Amino acid sequence: MTRTRLATIAVTAALLLGAAGCSGDSSPRYDEATAAPTAGQPGAGQSAAPAPTPANCDPRASRRPDGALPAPGQMPAGTLMAEIRKRGRLILGTSQDTLLFSSRNPFTGRIEGFDVDMARLVAQAIFGDPNKLEIKVIAYDQRVNEVLLGKVDLVADTMTATCDRWKDVDFSVIYYEAGQKVLVRKDSTAKSIEDLGKKKICSAAGSTSYDNIGKVKSEPVAVAKPTFGDCLVAFQQNEVDAISTDDTILAGMAAQDPYAMVIGDRFTQEPYGMAINRNHPEFTRFVNAVLVKAAQDGTWTKTYERWLGGTAPKPPVAQYQ
Repeated sequence: MTRTRLATIAVTAALLLGAAGCSGDSSPRYDEATAAPTAGQPGAGQSAAPAPTPANCDPRASRRPDGALPAPGQMPAGTLMAEIRKRGRLILGTSQDTLLFSSRNPFTGRIEGFDVDMARLVAQAIFGDPNKLEIKVIAYDQRVNEVLLGKVDLVADTMTATCDRWKDVDFSVIYYEAGQKVLVRKDSTAKSIEDLGKKKICSAAGSTSYDNIGKVKSEPVAVAKPTFGDCLVAFQQNEVDAISTDDTILAGMAAQDPYAMVIGDRFTQEPYGMAINRNHPEFTRFVNAVLVKAAQDGTWTKTYERWLGGTAPKPPVAQYQ
């Protein structure tokens, strides 16, 4: 298949994904720099649970679970879990173009992947049914804000837990360890991102990956796109020279484009956690209990091997504040 043909397919797919993302999601978008919670939403008129301070922040350390998980359908009164149970569904914020983690299946139209299955474990724990899950497609630069405004119950979207983000939201215990690399064309002579000085490298707006490109000593030119799917289209149309983000995301892109390859070692550490509103620390503890149980009973391993293939590594070890 020619590169032009691949680019045409990518453009078509991106347009279809964009249309799908708008369907059934007419909620307004907010600017993270200016938006604030409004009355009646989590965060309005409530005292947020204390956030880690810069002096003691470990982005991998989350809230310790409160003992054993309650039985599905028996959520403690006054908790967000009880509210979710009454509503009848858990609302997940994620992407639709991160192959293997959260992408739209072109045959079924469903969004699926490792991140989605991790969220399904939370729905299973609340309802006894993993399908009691509403998926809301959100932009990378809106992930924190969607949690702050109560638009979603949690975000599972290859989202790196960082100390800066901990100032605004809670994170679950780490459920996946990734690291940033770079994707280039197969005829490239580059061996690492340092070899791409002054070259245009694409990443998603609002992602830590985009920020990290600006820290590379050889000074590549960071190009922001709304999603990594848009980055792949730009790459296939020769608008950018490379794409840089977590190796997990790049692996999915390389699987879609036979003319692309991932190069170099990881030059960052990207621990993935689920983002949760800090006004509901009981929900963070509940989610942590779910994830720890999945790591202990083999569910995490089976999910990894289903989506990512090969022999699964050991699950990340839970760390607590």
